[in-house]
Order: sequence, then C-alpha cells, then structure tokens
Amino acid sequence: MMRSKPVAGRYLGYRAADEAQRYARFYNPELEPLAPHVCAALDRGVVPDVLLPPVEEAPENLFGGSPVLEDGFVLTDDGGMRVSIRTAMPGVTPAMIDWWFGWHGDAAAKYKLWHPQAHVHVAWRDTPPAAAGRARYIGQTSIVDEYIGSDLVRGAICFVPPVELGFTDRSLEPGGTATIVCARLGLADAPIDIGYLAHQVRSVPGGSEMRSRFWMGGRHIAGRNLAGSMAAMVAKRVLRLTESDARNLLVHCGQEMPHLAAFLPALFAEFGDS
Repeated sequence: MMRSKPVAGRYLGYRAADEAQRYARFYNPELEPLAPHVCAALDRGVVPDVLLPPVEEAPENLFGGSPVLEDGFVLTDDGGMRVSIRTAMPGVTPAMIDWWFGWHGDAAAKYKLWHPQAHVHVAWRDTPPAAAGRARYIGQTSIVDEYIGSDLVRGAICFVPPVELGFTDRSLEPGGTATIVCARLGLADAPIDIGYLAHQVRSVPGGSEMRSRFWMGGRHIAGRNLAGSMAAMVAKRVLRLTESDARNLLVHCGQEMPHLAAFLPALFAEFGDS
C-alpha cells in the first residue's frame, strides 16, 4: 500500500467532541475476534488466481451460481491482488446497508463507529444530495483516512452504479432482498485510481449475508487525467501489492463488517430517517 502522512487534528478513537454526538452510545472500541472462516483463509495463505476471477468475470460467477473462493486472497502477476470475504449480518437488511453508506460519510465520529481501531477521518469530496440511501452516495466520492494494518492510507472511494461493474442493480427489485455497493478505489493525495470493490448484500434467514470483493493494483492502476496518467505509470512500477497487503485488507474487512452489523439495526432504528 502507499502510506499517507497523518494530518494534524485527525486521530483514532473518540474524544470529547465525538462523545457529545447523539449517536456516540453506539461507539464500541472493542472488536470481536475474527470469524473462524476468516482465520482459515489467513492460515491457507495465497491461493491460485483462478480461484478468485478478475473483476470482468464477477457478474457471472462471483455472485452467481459458479463455485468460487468465498474467503481468501490471490496475488496477480502484474503486482495486483484480489481479496474475497463473507460476513454474516444478523438483523441487518440490504436497505440498512444502503442507508449506512449514505449516512456515515459526513462526520468522522460516524465513520469511527464502523472500525474504532482503524478509522480516522471521512469527508465527502462534494456535498451529496439531500437524499437517503443509494441516491445519496452513488456518484459521490468519500475521502477516508484509515489504517490498513499499520499503514495509514488516505483513499478516495468513488461510488458507482453497479452496472458500471457489470452487475444488475438488485436494489431496484421488489421486496428489497439484495443490494450491491460498488466503487472505484483511488488515492486521495494523487490523481491515481488503484482498483475496485463490490459489497453484495442479500437477505438470508435472520438477517443478511455480505460478500465483499476487492480487485486492486496491477492493471487496475490508472490516472484520472493526463498528469494522473503519468503518475500512474510510476505507480505501476512501485506499487506492487504483497501478501502482507492482502492479509491486512482481509483482516480489516473481517473486522469492520461484523462490527458494523452488531450495532447497525439499532442505529438504523433511531437514525434511519436522517
């Protein structure tokens, strides 16, 4: 990963100003242990890349009927990585996930609820529309400061319609039984994009299951403009993702998503109209 420099005034954890927020009672600095299937994936280590197909094939097999690797990571020959992980979310609905992605991006104290040991700061690049759920976050870019492992990363997460990654937007179907959050991942301090993510959430008995996928580095590195294209050429030479990077991302997602699920139903019940 490309490590970012800390910004003065930004910090991990809650302080007095954070504790004064109406939603502060949902802040829990303790994380549950990683799920057994995540630990098994870490123990297994790198697997052949055919077990986790590229982003172009995701609509046909990652969320379809073909058997693929549900939890794990691969390294690609071009210096990239792919990461896959499942999260059980008891009591959570797909609509809650869409609400969360639209709600949390305007305040660091909200963002820290999600991963209290890694999330530092968040802000929208541009003011989002006065809307809720998907209409609030799709098309917007969230600028985040977070630790992935021990590296502080300042990322630019540009949320895109699922169709841009080839997915059918299941959130539009009657009943609200599924949704998928898709984004182009980039650097906030340079005009460089480095990958994609997709979080598919589908209803299951008792709640939902999230299936997260990341495709990062290698051929996914690109510039956002002419100068960025030149910077991307340099980044492709120096940004070769390692097994440690893949492990750290797997752990990060394996911590933050169950932590979110633990408080989201109660948070949504209280703040879902905001």
